[in-house]
Amino acid sequence: MEKLIITAAICGAEVTKEHNPNVPYTVEECVREAGLAYEAGASIIHLHVREDDGTPTQSKDRFKVVMDAIHAKYPDVIIQPSTGGAVGMSNDERLQPTELNPEMATLDCGTLNFGGDEIFENTENTIKYFGEKMIERGIKPELEVFDKSMIDMALRLHKKGFIQSPMHFDFVMGVNGGISGTLRDFVFLRESIPADATYTVAGIGRFEFPLAVAAIVDGGHVRVGFEDNTMIAKGQVAESNGQLVEKVVRLAKELGREIATPAEAREILGLKQK
Repeated sequence: MEKLIITAAICGAEVTKEHNPNVPYTVEECVREAGLAYEAGASIIHLHVREDDGTPTQSKDRFKVVMDAIHAKYPDVIIQPSTGGAVGMSNDERLQPTELNPEMATLDCGTLNFGGDEIFENTENTIKYFGEKMIERGIKPELEVFDKSMIDMALRLHKKGFIQSPMHFDFVMGVNGGISGTLRDFVFLRESIPADATYTVAGIGRFEFPLAVAAIVDGGHVRVGFEDNTMIAKGQVAESNGQLVEKVVRLAKELGREIATPAEAREILGLKQK
């Protein structure tokens, strides 16, 4: 079985210090949280960026400052910027961090109701446009899927040349408006991707660690972090993203799964070694 790649989604675009005072906003806070996650065993930092007051932004300049600061201290970590941005942003605004030519970036594969009047919009033409830009810039997409239909969309656009093989999926499970975080639905998604594809599972809230165990046993990979869940256990606020990663490492060791280094993660995902 391949070694386990752990991704840390350190801040997201929606979670705030009101949810957990350790959620990072500033450059220094992002470096701290990325470092704690990396030192605990994360190979990939899934990155949103904020202004110092917590306002989400897709500014290329802000991404560059944060990415450079993380790489200055942790040069081998894989930084995976989000192109999801926040609800209401334009396509080109969301794509700004890809202009920095990261190794990976996320590519959302469908539209989702986020609750109330909020719609996270990803039309077919948007997905094609993002796919073309990532191919042009030599970026491996992590295909964010919130439901089975989004896997179908990714497979169809792969056949049309907008997404290249081997594909890497992220099953985001338990989001309001998306697929649930049950084991039944995990198996459904897992059995719907190609044999040569890899996947990570990101369970939201209380689904985070049960789905992490499922992925560890199945041979998949795991994402944790404040973007998805701010609690280390029921009623207990997590001290850091590193604490969430440490819990996955403990679970993996109990289940006999070794943790991938960034170099090993690059090999598994087909990325160029640094």
